[in-house]
Amino acid sequence: MANTANTANTGNTANTAKTPVLVTGGTGNLGRHVVPLLRAAGLPVRVLSRQERAGEDGVTYLRGDLLGDAAQAAADLDAALAGVHTVLHLAGGPKGDDVATRRLVDAARRAGVRHLVYISVIGADAVPLGYFRAKHAAEQAVAGSGLPYTVLRAAQFHDLALTVVEKMAKLPLLPAPGGVRWQPVDVRDVAARLVELALGEPAGTVADLAGPEVYEMGELAKGYLAAHGRTRRQLHFRLPGKVGRAYRAGTNLAPADAEHGRRTWEEFLAERLAA
Repeated sequence: MANTANTANTGNTANTAKTPVLVTGGTGNLGRHVVPLLRAAGLPVRVLSRQERAGEDGVTYLRGDLLGDAAQAAADLDAALAGVHTVLHLAGGPKGDDVATRRLVDAARRAGVRHLVYISVIGADAVPLGYFRAKHAAEQAVAGSGLPYTVLRAAQFHDLALTVVEKMAKLPLLPAPGGVRWQPVDVRDVAARLVELALGEPAGTVADLAGPEVYEMGELAKGYLAAHGRTRRQLHFRLPGKVGRAYRAGTNLAPADAEHGRRTWEEFLAERLAA
């Protein structure tokens, strides 16, 4: 599989006018890596944020809540999208991604946006969990918007895997759900790919992006404990129901045509431990 580039192609003519790029979720984990890459490409950036923030070199923060009052959200989006040709929609949460995306799509149509880039999750249409269903509905809103768009599905980030295994490691027995596998990807690899896509032409749904290795959940947790010089007895069990069947079938894993990031789980853990 092809590895993702760590630097984006800045020569695409789609952005030579240096019009502002709007980033939703620009203050989140992914956005904090995307925004500097856009600036490195010479683009002015607008970040939609729920909190007031002072601007910085080439970055303007505009207040707006995609899940707040509908009329206020529309007004904030209209102001944020004025003169914008490209939008990176990175904002997301446990609930409401479908609602937020539909609101953004409506405003982007009004503004005549020329490229809407959306980050989704591998298995959005297959894993029977509310978060995945909302992501899939958001994908459909983007694809059915009539706007030129690009959708990238990515695996769970290393950071999320770390949060999960940290909680698992605090239990008396280390949970090891049989057949549940993750293919975590580094947020920096995802950020680089998104900026590459944003600087290019709209491409529809592109190849998924996952990490270079697949791990049983128990393996991720054991790697975390080993990095801290610790061990824990494992509790093996079978995840029940439709969710368990979906994970055991690997619907959350990268398909054969996926691209893969470069940074492994072990490298990520070593960096965090060193820090």
